[in-house]
Amino acid sequence: MGVYAMRLPDVGEGIAEAELTEWHVKPGDIVREDDILAAVMTDKAAVEVPSAVSGKVLELGGEIGQMMAIGSVLIRIEVEGEGNEAPGSAPETAKASAPAPQPAPDKDADKGAGSNAEETPEPAPAPAPAAAKKPGHRLPRPEGAKPLAAPSVRARARSEGVDLRHVPGTGPGGRISHEDLDSWIESGGIRQGGVTRGRNTGVEEQRVIGMRRKIAEKMALSKRHIPHITIVEEVEMGALEDLRAALNKKHEGSRPKLTLLPFLMRAIVEAVREQPGLNARYDDDEGVIYRHGGVHIGVATQTPQGLNVPVLHHAESNSLWGNAGELARLADAARDGSIKREELTGGTITITSLGPLGAIATTPIINHPEVAIVGVNKMQIRPVWDGQQFRPRKMMNISCSFDHRVIDGWDAAVFVQKLKSLLENPAMLFVEG
Repeated sequence: MGVYAMRLPDVGEGIAEAELTEWHVKPGDIVREDDILAAVMTDKAAVEVPSAVSGKVLELGGEIGQMMAIGSVLIRIEVEGEGNEAPGSAPETAKASAPAPQPAPDKDADKGAGSNAEETPEPAPAPAPAAAKKPGHRLPRPEGAKPLAAPSVRARARSEGVDLRHVPGTGPGGRISHEDLDSWIESGGIRQGGVTRGRNTGVEEQRVIGMRRKIAEKMALSKRHIPHITIVEEVEMGALEDLRAALNKKHEGSRPKLTLLPFLMRAIVEAVREQPGLNARYDDDEGVIYRHGGVHIGVATQTPQGLNVPVLHHAESNSLWGNAGELARLADAARDGSIKREELTGGTITITSLGPLGAIATTPIINHPEVAIVGVNKMQIRPVWDGQQFRPRKMMNISCSFDHRVIDGWDAAVFVQKLKSLLENPAMLFVEG
């Protein structure tokens, strides 16, 4: 038998380290070649690491949340025949973790040790813990029954703000004693709005790792580097919703179902055609703005692992239904974890939407290093003044944030008004030029 030390493979060009986010095995497990051993996350994507050999897991090379250098030992596996590690070179985890045995004290030596014995006296035996008081049998009190307690117990309960109806008694017939009251108070019984409840003092520790850590780092980077300016505008959506419903009915079963997002994508394509500075990425370090000809729209998507932003590349070259189909495919791939690395990078502008859960207005955070993001808020019927009277209209607010270092307020307002105009007059989305 030999030991095979499997090292963390190169999971992407230019990647020097990866975060260990999940173990699929533990010491003692039998694995086969190509079985998934672990999952790691880089700045670009989550990657599953398969086993290069078959054998028995001896040792895991890291803990969840640990950053591991590419090429460091990920796992050690016992294999048939010779491994790739010399015998004895693998650390013996069990021995390393166990404390070194201490020699038994020599009483005779202690007696003759003189001052040394006085410097290190033999520790006195710890006092035996006091015997815990056994609680009596707590009888359930019938609903609405008056609690039984001595006047002194009732007086003390009033001073402590305790409702005795909630205190179980251990005395005869469920009688409440001072000890029962002590136990109730020590357990956290407090008065809340006239009802005594127990305090929940539990604290759950949850490490920020994997996707959640990447999201935290990305959001902190964006807020730290980008001075945001956010513009909120209301849009009357009646005409677009009627058009969307008519197109879905006409092409039901033959084409992808149209949501609001493909129309918004088309509006963004038209708007940035007039203002290419908003379809850009800003390199802070070099002080260079890269304006892109292709419109690569990221769409914030909630997944079981956290927020992902799959990118629909070249939205300008797709039809309304083409974008709808590609958007659905990317969202499904992001949720089931099959999305490719290149489908999560290269965005030039982002859309974020909470759908029906959305609020009236939001202040979206820009997806660094982009310079603009378009937020979709909740659609609802509101009374709108038409010059003569209030009429019910289907309204929706759009919240757009911009990098104020490179986008002036005027340009931001022009962009938002262009989106509003196109969404309120959806026929203009299909007029070339």
